[in-house]
Formats: sequence, C-alpha cells, structure tokens
Amino acid sequence: MSGLSNATRFETFGIWCVLIIAFLGLGYALILRRQVMKYDKGTEKMQEVWNSIKGGADAYLRRQLKSILPLIAVLTVLLFFSVYIVPPSEEATKRFSNLSEDNVKIIIGFARAIAFVMGAIFSLLVGQFGMRMAVEGNVRVASASRRSFGEALKIAYRTGTITGMLTDGLGLLGGTLIFIVLGIAAPDALLGFGFGGTLLALFMRVGGGIYTKAADVGADLVGKVEAGIPEDDPRNAAVIADLVGDNVGDCAGMAADIFESYEVTIVSGLILGLSLYSLTGELKWIIFPLLVRGIGVLSSIVGTYLVRGSKKGDALKSINKGFYTSAVISLAAFALLAALYMNEWKAFLCVGVGILLAVALDEVTKHFTDTSHRPVKDIAASSKTGSATLILRGLAEGFESAVWQTVVIAATILSSVLIFWGQDVHYVLYGVAMTGIGMLTLTGNNVAMDSFGPIADNANGIGELAGLDKDARKVMDSLDATGNTTKAITKGVAIGSAVIAAVSLFGSFLTDVSKIQIGMGAKETIFDTGIRVSSPVVFIGMLIGACIPWLFSSLIINSVTRAASLIVNEVRRQFKIPGLLQGKVRPDYQRAVDICTVAAQRELLGLAIIAVVSPLIVGILLGVEALGGFLAGVIISGQLLAVFMANSGGAWDNAKKTIEDGAHGGKGSESHKAAVVGDTVGDPLKDTAGPALNPMIKVINLVSLLAAPILIQYKSTDAGMLVALGICAVLIIGAIVYSKKGGFRKSNAQDSEDIAA
Repeated sequence: MSGLSNATRFETFGIWCVLIIAFLGLGYALILRRQVMKYDKGTEKMQEVWNSIKGGADAYLRRQLKSILPLIAVLTVLLFFSVYIVPPSEEATKRFSNLSEDNVKIIIGFARAIAFVMGAIFSLLVGQFGMRMAVEGNVRVASASRRSFGEALKIAYRTGTITGMLTDGLGLLGGTLIFIVLGIAAPDALLGFGFGGTLLALFMRVGGGIYTKAADVGADLVGKVEAGIPEDDPRNAAVIADLVGDNVGDCAGMAADIFESYEVTIVSGLILGLSLYSLTGELKWIIFPLLVRGIGVLSSIVGTYLVRGSKKGDALKSINKGFYTSAVISLAAFALLAALYMNEWKAFLCVGVGILLAVALDEVTKHFTDTSHRPVKDIAASSKTGSATLILRGLAEGFESAVWQTVVIAATILSSVLIFWGQDVHYVLYGVAMTGIGMLTLTGNNVAMDSFGPIADNANGIGELAGLDKDARKVMDSLDATGNTTKAITKGVAIGSAVIAAVSLFGSFLTDVSKIQIGMGAKETIFDTGIRVSSPVVFIGMLIGACIPWLFSSLIINSVTRAASLIVNEVRRQFKIPGLLQGKVRPDYQRAVDICTVAAQRELLGLAIIAVVSPLIVGILLGVEALGGFLAGVIISGQLLAVFMANSGGAWDNAKKTIEDGAHGGKGSESHKAAVVGDTVGDPLKDTAGPALNPMIKVINLVSLLAAPILIQYKSTDAGMLVALGICAVLIIGAIVYSKKGGFRKSNAQDSEDIAA
C-alpha cells in the first residue's frame, strides 16, 4: 500500500479485498435494479399517476442541483487553497518526503479538494439515484399488490435495498481509496471527504423535509379536516406533491443523511486509528475499521436478500429476520477478525457494543412509536377529549423517549470507556469511534428499511388514486403500516449514529488540536487540560452551542409553516372550482408541486450558513477551548431535541392510524379529527426539524475540525481574523433574517414568478 511500507501481506490483501467488496456492494445494487425493473407498472391509470410523481420528483432534483452546485464549486476552490493557511500535517510531509514543501502543499491541496468533491458527489448519487429507484419501485409494488402480498413486499424491500447498498458501497469506496492513495497522509483529505458528504446531506435533508411536510400538512388540513375527504383523494390538488415529497424527503434526504453518518464514522475511525499508529507503530488500528466495514457490506448483502414475502402477511417479521441474520454473521466474522488478526478483544467488544446499540435504539423507538405499545395507545385514547389533550400526551411521551434513548447512548459510550479503562485517552476515543462503526455495520439493512416506508406509502397512494380493488388496497395498507414502523426505527438509528459520529469527531478535534499545540511548542495541550466547563468562556461556548439546535429547529419549522400555508391557500382555491369536488374537473397538481419546490429551495441557503458559520464565530471570538465547549453543547442539546421531535411526531402519526383502523370511533369521528391535528403538528417535527439536526450536528463538528488549525495559529486580534469575524457576523445575521422572512424579497408576485420559472 502506498505510503505504508510496513504493512503485512495480510493487511495489504485485506485492504484490496475491502475495495473489491465496495464494488461488490455497488454491483449487488445494480443486480437488484435489473430485477425490480422487470416487473410491470400496472394499468394505464396507475402509470398516469406514477408519471406525475416521477415528473415532480425529477423537477425538484434538477432545481436542487442548480442551488447546490455553485456552493460546491466555491468550497472546492477554498479547500484547495486552504493548504496555504493550514499547512499539510507532519504525516503528509513524511509520506511525500521526496518532494519539496511547495509540491507537497499542491498535492495535499488537490487531495482535499478532490476528496470534498468525491464526498459531495457520492452523497448526491446516493440521494438522487436512490430516490429515482424508489419512484420506479412504487408503481411496481402497487401493481404487484393485485397478485400477492409476498411479491409486493419483495419488490418494495429490494428497491429500498438498492439505496442501502449504494450507501454501503460508495461510503466504503471513498474512504478506502483515499487511504490507499495517501496512506498516513489520509487525514489531510478525509476531512474534506466527510465535509462534502455532510454538507450535501444537510441540503438534501432540509430541502426534502420542507418539501414533503409542506405538501403533507397542506393536503391534510384542507382535505381531511376541512373538506372531510380521504387521504390521497384525487380531488386534492396537493396529493401528488405529497407523494413526491415522500421520495425527496424520506428517500433522498434520509439516504444522504445515513450516508454521511457512514462517511463520518469511517473518517473519525481512520483519523483516530492513525493517531494510535503514531503511538504504537501498529497498522491494525487503521486496517480494522475498514475490514469491519467490508464485513458489514457482505453481511448486509446476505441479510437483505433473505427478505421474502410470507403468506401470513407479516412484513416486519420478514424484514427483522434479514436484519438479525446480518447482525449474527457480522458478529461472528468480527470475533474471528479479533482473534486471528487483532490478537485482542477490545476493538471487537466496542464494535459489538455498537451493534447492540442499534438494536437497543430500535426497541426504544418501537416502544414509543409502534401502534402495539402503550404510548401510542394512550395518545389515541386521549383524542376522546380533543386535539389539545392528544397533543399534550404526545409531548409527554416524546420528552420521556428522549431521556431513555439518551441513557442508552450514554451507557454505550460508557461501555467503550470501560473496555479501554486505564489506557491512554486515544484508545478510549478510538473505542467510541469503533462503536459508531459497529452501529452502522448494517447500514445496508437500515437504509433498506427506511426506503421501504415511502415506497410502500407511495404504492398505497397510487392504489387509491388509480381505484384498485379492496384486496390490493389491503395488501398495500399492511405494507404502509409496516413502513411507518421501519421509518420510525431508522430515524432512531440515524439520530443515535449522528451523536456517536459527533462524539468521534469531537475526539478527532481534541487529537488534531493537541498535535498542533505540540508542534507550536506548547507545554500543555488540550488533552492535558481538557475542556474545562469551570472556565466561564468555555461555559459560554457550551451555552451558545446548546442554543443552535433550537434556533435551527425554529427556523426550519417556520419554513414548513410558510410553505404549508401556500399549499393550504392553493388547495382551498382549487376546491372552489366548479365541478372539482364532484370529480368532474381534474385538479392542477403541477401548481402544488411547483409551490413546494420553490419554497423548499428558497429556505435552504440561510439554514446552511448558520451551520457552517456559527462555529467559526465562536472559535474566532472565544478561542479553541470555548469551541470545544460549543461542540459539546450542540451534541447534547441536538440529541435530546432530535429524539423528542422524531418520536413525538411518530407517535402522533401512529395514534392517528390506530383510530383510522377503527379505535375510538374510527375515520370521520371527532377523535379522528383530533388525531389528524396532532399528526399535522408532528409532521414537521418527525420528518423535517428532527432529522435535519443530524447533518447539522456533523457539519458543525467538521467545520470546527477544519478551522481548528487556523484558530490556534492566529490570534483573534489579528487583522485577518477580525475581518473574518466581521464577515461571519454579517453572514449569520443575514441568514437568520433571511430564514425568518423566507427571503429578502418576499411577495406574492415574486412567488408566482418563481413558480412559473
């Protein structure tokens, strides 16, 4: 391997095997695509509905790409020239010791820029290709539901698995390629790779979330509550926008979200592994995370292929069978790897704890959001006294769920600490990173489970709009209900992985800062002193960090409210068209799709600026130690808030479905109306604000990592730093004003022009 002259034959062979496995995962995705595309697309009416969904999704993705590309271009240039402010690391100098200092800078500059572009493109591919396949799969699932439950389940799950294997394959491919090419200089580029994937995930998660919930909330408020018509009724102008939103939010957004967690845990694992390599001279600390990820891809291939339909119609049982099969295969292979290669069990135990964490978070999330458990039943029962008591009960359950999920994550991190108890802090941080690696070992399964939800939901919508028979609708209702549970479960995993990844990055932050401080001749490093909460400046940083998730959530929920209001007005306007409610006139679906697309893209920029700029302001103004406190505040506050919003929203959604299945008066009852209001309140929490905090937390951590060397080498009183502080202050104030108002120029005329464009 380039740059690693002391690698054994097994290590060299292992790394090349991991690279091959990455391509194998991508090949498996293409095989599944070929299988899915062979199935028929159903009747002419089904294909008409499907074409509307496909056209809306394509239009959204094209517009999103235009919004993102200029920023990617600017950041690529900045990362290349960053080597002239943040010089290459000592490891990079050793790796290219035969070259001059200027040439090393050019090579590392290109490496950072290319890695950033690669991370961004891979994240974009996962989101866009995965979403397009979800759109291809939904109509085929609807068609298969006319024949058998088993066939419909197989198509839906395998379509979702395509996105899962893209996440696995591309995430593993990027990290492995960078490591093979750069060797011990890999950290200089890995941060760029992680930043590219995370930034794109933030755009896709936020934009998709605003789109899907604007359409969903608008359609429900006017259709279900005001007009009293069913969900996915063809007379509702927002119904196609709602189905498009399931794809751009729950498929593209969630896939990019989990992909960047997958990326970031590899990045932090390799950085901390290289730190231990510097201490011990043993390559096993670097090789082990990559081998673990390779095993995870293979086990996901086996587990996902085993998911087949059953005559009993229990989709969740079949999906869980595939998940636990993959988990058992992974654990057995990790044990062999620990015994035969690592020659110690500590790294294996940390990876095993990570897998157990994923299972535990599944169970906690299931308890608070599944229809078969007490919390959802109690929320549904509270609907008998109105929407206010239902909402209050959901809030209470959401708050409690945040406590137990956080306790589970805390216990997991404590386990990693105990496994490496008494050893250098670098080992402890490495253990936490391995927990994150272990937790996302079954990413292929997790993303398949998540994508399964919107695919089944879309199939159900197509079935209703196309007027399929009762037997087919019963099959799709069953798959849709299972999809709601799998979506809630994977949201819990995504949030948990975001926290573990952020803690790992926090460890990388401490490592990098310490290295620079040692290079500058400091007597004490941040590792020696720690992040001292007793210091007023650090405590201020922590307070500001804890505020950021709340500000971010406030602004994004405001964005959904604004966009949903536009949809409400549009649907109301169309309901007044003579003959529309009688089914004699077709609604203008495209108008609602265009409103959601314009609104979602307009809101992106301000939110992204807040995530990127806020750590820079704290770092410049208060220093690198206060920035550490800022990161701690963001992680803790973001974790609690994200879990609360995701679980309370999921519980309100399933309480509504419980009533629609016949409880407490069923559809059309006063209890049902109260539950619809609760579900509408929960929609932007569980599908927009809560999930958007995941990439936000990691963007802030990665920006802090990238900025740390500058913050240490330059004083805040330097002219350049004061100019940077002024620019950052203007940007963040402008971003907040922009996000609160929905743009600097806001008028109905402008909205009409944007939508027409």
